[in-house]
Amino acid sequence: MYGLMTFAVLISALTAWLVANVFANQFTAFLTNNRWGIWLIILLPIFLTFGISFNATRSPGVSFVLLIITAVIYGITFAFIAGSYTGADIATAFVSSAGIFLTMALIGTFSHRDFSRLGSYATAALVGLIIAMLVNLFLHSPAVNYVLSVIAVIIFTILTAWDAQRMKSIYTGYGDELSVNGLAVLGALQLYLDFINLFVSLLDIFGSGDER
Repeated sequence: MYGLMTFAVLISALTAWLVANVFANQFTAFLTNNRWGIWLIILLPIFLTFGISFNATRSPGVSFVLLIITAVIYGITFAFIAGSYTGADIATAFVSSAGIFLTMALIGTFSHRDFSRLGSYATAALVGLIIAMLVNLFLHSPAVNYVLSVIAVIIFTILTAWDAQRMKSIYTGYGDELSVNGLAVLGALQLYLDFINLFVSLLDIFGSGDER
């Protein structure tokens, strides 16, 4: 599970580098001439996530392919986001998110504390956060964006521990009944999403610091 998650992160990083440094002109021209491509990049990961969840235990191979496609799409997104930040911001955000992720994943895996209640609260808060972010798309408030990024870090820090604990529980309770490979892909997806959201939120925070 963690191996697949790491592989997905590497795929995203490689894709982002290729798009930013090798195919930048081609992608910029394509998106300029095909505005639907922007919506495709934004919306496709949502449908891919549902596809992975649906096929995880039914067809692990299909879910794995969908996970890689998801990582590629996010990599394309990162390539355009990265242009707004310095290399130092990106490196700091990556190291910080990796440290938080590793710490919380270990806590979630080995702690005897039940994180289900905290996880439920964090999930509910995430819904509110998404709504607030959509509203701020119209407000264009840097201060609100900074606060929302801080809240996002807190939410995904909690969700990382909860997802790690939840996947361990599923492996332990249903590992003999469900496809282990399918569970690995599903767990990798959840942890991958936790990590990249931590990374993007921290990148926003460090980038906001530069602006101030």
